[in-house]
Amino acid sequence: AEWIQNSQIRTAGESISAGLQAARNEAIRRNTPIEFMLTGNGGAGETGWQIVVRNTGVVLQAQTAGEGSPNAALLTTPADARMLTFTGLGRVSATNADATPVLTQINIDNPKMSATTSRDLQIGITSGGAIRMCDPNMMITGDPRKC
Repeated sequence: AEWIQNSQIRTAGESISAGLQAARNEAIRRNTPIEFMLTGNGGAGETGWQIVVRNTGVVLQAQTAGEGSPNAALLTTPADARMLTFTGLGRVSATNADATPVLTQINIDNPKMSATTSRDLQIGITSGGAIRMCDPNMMITGDPRKC
């Protein structure tokens, strides 16, 4: 049961990470601002996202909430951030079109599991557009999975 729950955390992390990479690639390919938006409010199973061309509303790609990860929950930094915009150069824009806070980090957890058995993941997004998924609980110095 623990393995399945931890697999759901990994599935949610890989889906979101792939969505962020796809949004960045589309921004570079089209040389136009592309928005990546989390579509849920972060509760369990609300791991959906969509990629939209800025100011047009054209959805390029979307992932439905909970697909493969019905128990994964998201915690964003800043706390109320749900979106970020990639520029045509693949960098993260300092502002979103709707003036909401720019998403810089996503923590993925399973609230049904204890902290000792849950394999939480963290996705960090730098202003330069780099996207990295890591394990915030990894304690081994030098391990590439460590945040």
